[in-house]
Amino acid sequence: MAMMLKLPVGIDNFKKLRTAGFYYVDKTELIKELLENWGDVNLFTRPRRFGKSLNMSMMKCFFEIGCDRAIFDGLHITKEEVLCDEYMGKFPVIFLTLKGVSGRTLDEAKGMLRNVIAREAMRFQFLMQSDRMTKMERQLYRTLINVDEKGMFTMSDETLKDSLLTLSQFLQKHYGKNVIILVDEYDVPLEKAYQAGYYDDMVELVKGVFGSAFKTNDSLHFAVLTGCLRVSKESIFTGLNNLNVYSVSDVQYNEYFGFTDLEVRDMLRFYGKTDRHDIIQEWYDGYRFGNLEVYCPWDVISYCHALKMNPSASPKSYWVNTSSNDIVRKFVSRADKATKDEIESLVNGGSIRKKLHQEMTYRDLDSDIDHLWSLLFMTGYLTQRCEADDVTELVIPNKEIQWIFVEQIQQWFKDESKKDIQKLESFCRAFEVNDVMEIERGFTDYLGDTISIRDTYVRREMKENFYHGVLLGLLGHMRDWVVRSNSESGTGYSDITIKIESREIGIIIELKYAENASFDAACTEAIRQIREKNHEEVFVRDGMKTIYRYGIACYQKRCKVVSG
Repeated sequence: MAMMLKLPVGIDNFKKLRTAGFYYVDKTELIKELLENWGDVNLFTRPRRFGKSLNMSMMKCFFEIGCDRAIFDGLHITKEEVLCDEYMGKFPVIFLTLKGVSGRTLDEAKGMLRNVIAREAMRFQFLMQSDRMTKMERQLYRTLINVDEKGMFTMSDETLKDSLLTLSQFLQKHYGKNVIILVDEYDVPLEKAYQAGYYDDMVELVKGVFGSAFKTNDSLHFAVLTGCLRVSKESIFTGLNNLNVYSVSDVQYNEYFGFTDLEVRDMLRFYGKTDRHDIIQEWYDGYRFGNLEVYCPWDVISYCHALKMNPSASPKSYWVNTSSNDIVRKFVSRADKATKDEIESLVNGGSIRKKLHQEMTYRDLDSDIDHLWSLLFMTGYLTQRCEADDVTELVIPNKEIQWIFVEQIQQWFKDESKKDIQKLESFCRAFEVNDVMEIERGFTDYLGDTISIRDTYVRREMKENFYHGVLLGLLGHMRDWVVRSNSESGTGYSDITIKIESREIGIIIELKYAENASFDAACTEAIRQIREKNHEEVFVRDGMKTIYRYGIACYQKRCKVVSG
């Protein structure tokens, strides 16, 4: 029996993946396509967690001098014998990943960039003894890797600016072969700088480093960069007439980032999980790159791993825990009424039509709310269905992203609603005095600012959870209340319980989704459940003298409240 390969959760090191017994979805034909569609500098823009880093590691392993050819055995690229003879293991490679370059200040970020480049330069310490370099060149190489007494790299700003150019020139001189430069997640430093407030300075720094390496570098064979955004307006790539950009809208290379349905079916067959195909498709498929629909690889691998551990595991959102959610938060916090209506349409399975700007800058985000639609598209929160007359039809790709939208909007709602303290406190106090009309009026008012979740799009439990979360966020404002969610009481678990010890009041709330606006029936069922499961027992035991029971039924943006 063949060895059961491990699932590569979080593995983006190609050599480790191929030598330590991990499952690999073969994307090596990317190399063939890249060489046949030549560009001196190639930029691939894709959302986070779609295999960019693994592909870059794969290319490093293929091209770099000293390549272990065995790790490519059985993969598609080895069928291209002429190409392998010409390119495999034949080039010096500089490989950088900038995903960790961030900081609260420019100096912190600059220090991180200096460390990344210096540590890569340290892989080539043989240059200090190279007889193909002059003494002065060997001394200049040392400035790339010198450290002080604290072990900190001392590369000056001017040396940093020319560091990639300098390193590639020395490697070319030593090997007599031009250099391949690979830069993964090139735009992360720009995103972090935008959030921290030193964006313009970071643009100038990155422009300097990339400009010398990619525009005027006779030692460059070719370069590949990956990121989420193309930020050409900032002139980072100005002057690169041979720059090839491949975005999520392009047909070229669409099958090399993300998993195709065939690749997902093969993986499920290998692990004996074919019965989960439909639910995986529903949750993690739906991204359209060019004309091809693909799955998020991180999600598929993570869920398959969960199924190996627990065959009855339910799907959940994995992507949200690995990608910054600040983009959605910023978007929702600026939403006006028209934008909220568009969000509601998206969450309910509808679409919106927008003119996208794929060459915008982070600076553009603050100039026009519509630019945020483009950002959501390029970062994977939305995907395309069709394009006509420069207008793109946008949709939420799958249940995972739909869940992220609902959760984020719910958090935004909690934050926004708490700004009117007097209104919020009046609403909460109504529960304390059993003012059913005020509770109903207040909650209906709050729901008017949220989104409706169409019956046909999500499960009943998810709709109830949404209303539950909204109410819980409002009630949590009261500092002198002990508010609990889904706590054990009586013979079951009550949705929300509130203990007001100073007034010896206990409150039990049961929320129901009123299918087809059947408010009365839902309220009756809620009160029946409270009494039948004896939820008030915990308050009786704690000596509460007054106990209120509320059944709340919700449907879209309306509610009904009864006390019993």
